[in-house]
Amino acid sequence: MSLVSHATSERRGENHWLLRFELHLPYSYEALWHAVTTPDGLRGWLAAADVLERRLGGAVTLRWLNTATVASGHVSAWDVERVAEYTVAGLGRMRFHLEAVGTDSTVIRFVNERGGSDEARLDCLAGWHEHFELLEAALAGRPTDWSTWTDSRWAGLRASYASFTTVRKAS
Repeated sequence: MSLVSHATSERRGENHWLLRFELHLPYSYEALWHAVTTPDGLRGWLAAADVLERRLGGAVTLRWLNTATVASGHVSAWDVERVAEYTVAGLGRMRFHLEAVGTDSTVIRFVNERGGSDEARLDCLAGWHEHFELLEAALAGRPTDWSTWTDSRWAGLRASYASFTTVRKAS
């Protein structure tokens, strides 16, 4: 059973969004830090990190292995073992904030601040949701075999987000 619950989204002006996930995972923050900040870790659930300079201001280029998407940008926040944030063209700001809960559990607070239409918002919510499910599997020792990936899970999640969506307007 997946530990990923539906995200929330918040409108920030016309065609600008904050997408938020909060995950409580039964893995140490060291395991999560590796998964969100190293090329090997990212490849198992998100994308190939063709360039990843692991420091504030460092260059980053992510290449999604299930689509033709390539996005380049920079590391916009870096607090070792706590916060990794990548700001990349077309995909906006992606912030992973890790908080250890004891020695064998971690909370990830994830925010994706991005532009786009409401349809693009739904696509991204479904995409991030699926990627976080893939993260769970990778942490359990089952990294994604991108050669067998299909969009069927994404399509189901997309339909779910279209019918169940929480949109808040910024105050």
